[in-house]
Amino acid sequence: MTNSPGIPDSNRESTGTDAPGDETFQTLVEPRSANRLDLAGGVWHQISPKYVRVQLISNGSFLLLVVAATLVLTLLMHQWWAWIPGGIMTVILVWTLVILPRQARSIGYQLRQDDLVFRRGILWQRFVAVPYGRMQLIDITHGPLDRGFGIAQLKFVTAAAATGVVIPGLAQSTAETLRDHLVEVAESRRTGL
Repeated sequence: MTNSPGIPDSNRESTGTDAPGDETFQTLVEPRSANRLDLAGGVWHQISPKYVRVQLISNGSFLLLVVAATLVLTLLMHQWWAWIPGGIMTVILVWTLVILPRQARSIGYQLRQDDLVFRRGILWQRFVAVPYGRMQLIDITHGPLDRGFGIAQLKFVTAAAATGVVIPGLAQSTAETLRDHLVEVAESRRTGL
């Protein structure tokens, strides 16, 4: 990983990471199937493990609220129907918390010569390539929990709304450096048109 992203050498092999650091995951999780989406060459940059902690706190808090509301409705107010939606939501939230670390390790991005490629997902893989010249807005967002852990998310907006990409869980310094780099590259590409 690097905190000062640049255009990678397209001849480098994709190893899942470049120089692993303390602020990013060190291994990119990919589906085991031979039919998985794959991108030959390039270096995948990954997000910060702090993203998992933030999501565990956020989703865990919501899970506690659901359990508490279900218990109040059923035990104090005798509304036994509340077990059904409360139970379903509890199972979904617990499942989300269990798979969250693995999902976070599947998130990555590559800075290629002409575009940025973003990937996420294991069961449902998604690869999005955003050409530098099409980027219209690059937005950094972080809420109170994100600020507490020093991470942010970077959002790219293009002319086509469907191609918007959000990279979550970047270290704040990485997000700022990446934003400045992408703005510079996008400006140079538009100037060359």
